Amino acid sequence: MYSRKIEPFEKKLWLSSPTMHGDELTYMKEAYDTNWMSTVGKNLDEVEKSIAEIVGCRYAVGLSAGTASLHLAMKLAGERFYGKPRAGVGAVQGHKVFCSDMTFDATINPVAYENGEAVFIDTERDTWNMDPEALERAFQMYPETRIVIIAHLYGTPGKIDEIREICEKHGAVIIEDAAESLGATYKGKETGTFGDYCCISFNGNKIITGSSGGMFLTDSKDDADQVRKWSTQSREAAPWYQHEEIGYNYRISNVIAGVIRGQIPHLQEHIKQKRDIYERYKEGFKDLPVHMNPYDEKNSVPNFWLSCLIIDKDAMCRQVRGELEPLYIAEHGKSCPTEILEAISSINAEGRPIWKPMHMQPIYRMNPFVTREGNGRAKTNAYIEGSGVDVGADIFNRGLCLPSDNKMTAEQQDRVIEVVKSCFE
Repeated sequence: MYSRKIEPFEKKLWLSSPTMHGDELTYMKEAYDTNWMSTVGKNLDEVEKSIAEIVGCRYAVGLSAGTASLHLAMKLAGERFYGKPRAGVGAVQGHKVFCSDMTFDATINPVAYENGEAVFIDTERDTWNMDPEALERAFQMYPETRIVIIAHLYGTPGKIDEIREICEKHGAVIIEDAAESLGATYKGKETGTFGDYCCISFNGNKIITGSSGGMFLTDSKDDADQVRKWSTQSREAAPWYQHEEIGYNYRISNVIAGVIRGQIPHLQEHIKQKRDIYERYKEGFKDLPVHMNPYDEKNSVPNFWLSCLIIDKDAMCRQVRGELEPLYIAEHGKSCPTEILEAISSINAEGRPIWKPMHMQPIYRMNPFVTREGNGRAKTNAYIEGSGVDVGADIFNRGLCLPSDNKMTAEQQDRVIEVVKSCFE
């Protein structure tokens, strides 16, 4: 129960804000001075080359956002299985796509862009990512499905080998949303290389940023060329503007690429700072009834983009959430995400709830949801005993994201830790 008054920060402590170093402005000015202000130029060329080398893929295509990359990946996957659609028909029209459930909706929306139906796969507790057992169950229920979208939550790689094995067995391809996990590795290999189609983001709060921007990653020259074409309005090789398929204005600006170019040399520095933050929280909370967001220490190294905690069940005070507002009843020795977030906000710092699972979102409330037990909708029965396990909903109910800005000092973080501790007094 939070009752102490702790001195607020004079300047707001953000969840995860951009960290600039100086070269970003140099490269932006280079674009201005050379008049390469559009969607071509040296900055873009260098960024595509550098990211491909860092991640370990053959081709990287700079786009306006990670969402744009996911959209075009969905088009590629759809056309691979269902053929090229006519204008006005989506590439996955009427087909099901298996999706990570605990993620930001940008991972999922491209399914709707191409008129498919998202089927949400429950989360496992070991990494807070897609549960392979639930995925296998989904293939048993919907064996015709051929596309799977996975995300690496908060920069933590999921159970990649198990998921890939299941997809290969069922003849499905993987779209890998590595928007949050640039620089994270699984068995020594970078995320963004495990899918058939891979995507990253340079949004303002990511581990490195361009203020916006994203990238499509692939080893296929044909796929890279197709994405370049679609992202520049699908212009044909004619002396006039000729279009034989739908295109998009998705290419990244050379100016934005200049910001990313200046950020790339600092990727490992940012990851180390984020890891230090995670470890300080872990040490600071060791006597509390909470745990940090987990990862597979044997096989993976996250980029530690956001540090999160989950409260032990028996240490939760009563909390309910409506569509827009939460309520809780404070109890001595117990707390809940709502109370902790309010306490963090009271010292002028920013935390956030865990991503609300997609199957709980109003816009997707009618979409299928699959747990390792099968259908996750309407699971319980007043007259039949059953667990009705919904892992994602449980993590959402008990978890929260902590201030994880890599400019946060140890002294500032100590104050955040003090605030969280006081909530359990």
